[in-house]
Amino acid sequence: MNKALFVLSAYTLMMLGATVLMTKKENHAERFCVGDRNAGWGMSALSIAATWIWAPALFTSAENAYARGFAGLFWFLAPNVVCMVLFIPFAKRIRKEMPEGITLSGYMYQRYQSKAVRNVYLFQLCALSALSTGVQLLAGSRIFSILTGLPFGAVTIVMAAIALSYSQFSGIKASMLTDAIQMVFMLAVSIGFVVFGVKNGGGVETLVMGLGGAAGDANSLLSARGLEIFLEFGLPAAIGLLSGPFGDQSFWQRAFCIRKDRIGWAFLAGALLFGIVPLSMGILGFVGAGMGYDAADTGVINFELVNALLPAWAVIPFLFMIVSGLLSTIDSNLCAVSSLTTDIVKEKALGRMKLSMVLLLAVGIAIANIPGLTVTHLFLMYGTLRASTLLPTVFTLKGINLEPRGVVIGIMSAMAVGLPVFGYGNIKGIAAYKTAGSLLTVLLSGVLALMISRRRGVRNG
Repeated sequence: MNKALFVLSAYTLMMLGATVLMTKKENHAERFCVGDRNAGWGMSALSIAATWIWAPALFTSAENAYARGFAGLFWFLAPNVVCMVLFIPFAKRIRKEMPEGITLSGYMYQRYQSKAVRNVYLFQLCALSALSTGVQLLAGSRIFSILTGLPFGAVTIVMAAIALSYSQFSGIKASMLTDAIQMVFMLAVSIGFVVFGVKNGGGVETLVMGLGGAAGDANSLLSARGLEIFLEFGLPAAIGLLSGPFGDQSFWQRAFCIRKDRIGWAFLAGALLFGIVPLSMGILGFVGAGMGYDAADTGVINFELVNALLPAWAVIPFLFMIVSGLLSTIDSNLCAVSSLTTDIVKEKALGRMKLSMVLLLAVGIAIANIPGLTVTHLFLMYGTLRASTLLPTVFTLKGINLEPRGVVIGIMSAMAVGLPVFGYGNIKGIAAYKTAGSLLTVLLSGVLALMISRRRGVRNG
């Protein structure tokens, strides 16, 4: 049996089996979204880490380490970990202010009593879920299509169906349980790959030689090349990553699921556990650069190195790690969009929630099949999109009252101006446009919201 087909079959059976045996089929709409609101910090931390391990964490980390050296990996890894730590006080605050809440858009509606505010948040959160689902399907299907010989489009449908199969059974409980199982496996495999990859790739000396990347000129953050990497990749990536959980319903949903007094520990542990996986993939990238490996496709350099440095059987745990990382994010997106449905329809109807999951997968499959798209391009694009709501969300949770009209105009301006500028720079590879687009997206929403609110005389309480 083809190794890739074996991995997909084994993964499906394991996740479905765990879901059916360890959770109960959920028929209550609110519990489908947030469970019993008392999840422990251990499983929650593993779930948070697994949800944050998406295609870029598995592939872009290795690609950056190989092509951009230490500077490239640093500007990917550091913001990824720091953002979760920064998110902690805001996760605690939203749970305190809205203990029976489900969504960020619902919280913003409660604060401002404005459908326009709610709708602009719904658009951003749903668009992010769709783009995120698309990039996971794109990354995973690219590899599994090559290995199985199946058409790329067919593989995207198969992977989407696998995530849907267990997510629809018990909602967030299934997602968090399977996340925890997947994360334990990913940690074990990634650490093992580092040990054997360094050993078989020439040892620590080869690793150290690779810190400068394939060109050998990016081992310092402050060198000319290091500063260039910061401008072309680091700054836009940092803006998108630091705003990551703030613009992603998956993490607000978990803030409503975790036991109140365990929220901080869960997100802190989740951040640290997450960091181990992209760091491990990055180390493989350094080894490849240090040994002078000539990559056929830098976008999947870690996969190539596993094939080159490890025994033939090692591809099986690698593929299992890949499918775990990608589908853990997809099933979290499915649960996120089902929870957002509670803000769209008046009645919390479980059937409509499950229908929204199917619709999200349909859009994600369509995005993944757009010709010419790359994982890195999509990562930077939706990273910038979620930055559009960062400052209004932070201001609101910090107790700064904004004029609803200012919130809407600010976010829409950020999307209308910042995203096209960033998109142009992303497609053309022009660092100045990417940087300007990222800054415009994150700043316009907050600045305009404050200016309009002050002009209309809104008082802060």
